[in-house]
Amino acid sequence: MNVNAKLYIGNLPFNMGEDELKEIISEVGEVLNVSIPTDHTTGRRRGFAFVEMQSEEAAQEAIKKFDGQMIGNRQVVVNIARAKPPRRPGR
Repeated sequence: MNVNAKLYIGNLPFNMGEDELKEIISEVGEVLNVSIPTDHTTGRRRGFAFVEMQSEEAAQEAIKKFDGQMIGNRQVVVNIARAKPPRRPGR
């Protein structure tokens, strides 16, 4: 996977599903994977997602088209996902 092709999309509506988000983002290029994390305790969606695009170019197009735009009733933030920092032992 190209790290620069994975997007972080924040401030999503809590009721948005993975299929719906994939359909929206695929307007700019092929979407390989969509993951919307849920709260471990409640099981509710946390309001953000990670979207893996087929190419870095498609990811950049998604940023240009969707960052700051309204999806549902919320203004979303779209940028390249940062690598998860390694966990410290004992946590």
